Amino acid sequence: MSRNPKMLTCFIRYEIDPFGKEAFAEYARNWGQAIPRNGAHLIGYFAPHEGSATTAYGVYSVESLAAYEAYRARLAADPLGAENYAFARDKRFILKEDRIFLRNVSLPHAQAVTP
Repeated sequence: MSRNPKMLTCFIRYEIDPFGKEAFAEYARNWGQAIPRNGAHLIGYFAPHEGSATTAYGVYSVESLAAYEAYRARLAADPLGAENYAFARDKRFILKEDRIFLRNVSLPHAQAVTP
């Protein structure tokens, strides 16, 4: 991941249907291809494993809100992006989606010491 402290990181919190975990995983894999090629730095999509069966996250970084707007336009025009939006709409496994942009204010980080 970029260590640029000016980058904005978008955290998407999803509430998903607990019976839609496999559909969400397919959705996430599709974004794993489409997001990077349309200009954002994908950190990852995270699905329920332990604890909540309905909370999932998508996390990626962009240079600025202007870069985010351009990226979203490219993503909507991307064939896989458009297909993935339709997949989520048709399968209805996403019940709610919240998005927040945060800036990493703890940089620079020290390197971990390995024993």
